[in-house]
Amino acid sequence: MAIRKNQDEVEQNARSSYFNLPPLDVSVAFPQATPASTFPPSVSDYFQFSDLLTAEDQAIGMRVRQCMEKEIAPIMAEFWEKAKFPFHVIPKLGALGIAGGTIKGYGCPGLSITTSAVAIAEVARVDASCSTFILVHSSLAMLTIALCGSEEQKQKYLPSLAKFSTVACWALTEPDYGSDASSLQTTATKVEGGWILEGQKRWIGNSTFADLLVIFARNTTTDQINGYIVKKDAPGLTVTKIENKIGLRIVQNGDIVMKRVFVPDEDRLPGVNSFQDTNKVLAVSRVMVAWQPIGISMGVYDMCHRYLKERKQFGAPLAAFQINQQKLVHMLGNVQAMVLVGWRICKLYEKGTMTPGHASLAKSWISLKARETAAIGRELLGGNGILSDFLVAKAMGDLEPIYTYEGTYDINSLVTGREITGLASFKPAVLSKRSRL
Repeated sequence: MAIRKNQDEVEQNARSSYFNLPPLDVSVAFPQATPASTFPPSVSDYFQFSDLLTAEDQAIGMRVRQCMEKEIAPIMAEFWEKAKFPFHVIPKLGALGIAGGTIKGYGCPGLSITTSAVAIAEVARVDASCSTFILVHSSLAMLTIALCGSEEQKQKYLPSLAKFSTVACWALTEPDYGSDASSLQTTATKVEGGWILEGQKRWIGNSTFADLLVIFARNTTTDQINGYIVKKDAPGLTVTKIENKIGLRIVQNGDIVMKRVFVPDEDRLPGVNSFQDTNKVLAVSRVMVAWQPIGISMGVYDMCHRYLKERKQFGAPLAAFQINQQKLVHMLGNVQAMVLVGWRICKLYEKGTMTPGHASLAKSWISLKARETAAIGRELLGGNGILSDFLVAKAMGDLEPIYTYEGTYDINSLVTGREITGLASFKPAVLSKRSRL
């Protein structure tokens, strides 16, 4: 009996002989401008903010820049397109000596928050996904262990994490509780010798391959939030990759499901006894996250600056047209303002005078201006503005999750709003049958 061909097979027979040929290399298809695989020079420091940085800030920033341009830029579009993680670069990122950031001892670098911020901006300038991978591992998971862990836990886990010999993730968000994270429903029940964790987490970066998972759960006895260190492949633990993202596609975000996962007493974080204890970590990480869109915007500006001088239309480089110069200067002004806000928030933190409202305003405003900067850059690149090969389209996609995580733009605005007015407005007024009038 003859087997009927499906419609795709029938249509394929009618297609051209060259239909399945591989695409032209972008340098052959579009020789007039250089793709981001050869990363453009850094030209965004128009107001010479580098003068505000220490020699250490500058030296570490330059080391990170050189590594990212050499090791990551040539491969990032390929891995972003495939939504896969380049595991072979982890040792090279580890060799930079920035994991652990501000943590002192235990093999960690003990950097100032300004130095850490400059380093993360240099990572994000080339690839935002790599910066998120580092931040989740370092400014969330490692910092939680450093600030809330026992001495034994610090000695046991931090040295290998600092070298990226092991990788960690940080699991707070749940399917039903994102912005309202303090209402999380994952439970931790005390049993002999440890705890039983039950529940689900979502959007957890690094989780599909993390060696250690820092999990937050509600203590069924106290009804307070506690923290736990869970090892990969623990019985009852499964993690699956979230597919179909339009941003940070290299980051492996996962759904975590825990069914009677046992955690020994020694892996309960003694310093996490309420949701407020997470704020010690989030205060630092929110500052660091604010520097991601700064770095992304630097890269977008650098890319557009080179492109406008290389690409010609109507017999002249695009940089020669007034409207393009106006847009480029608009982007440059945004970058100067973003850097100054980012630098100031670091100094407030170092002085011990930074408030949650300060960090929230910095993160929300900087991410807003970064979206604007990328959108202008997309206009400047024309058709190439939708190709990841020329960075800007990729940056636009990558900025969307950054605009949302570590507090959405709206939630961070409300944090600052509460601080300046003394009135919290996170929850709507309770509805009742009586008229509010």
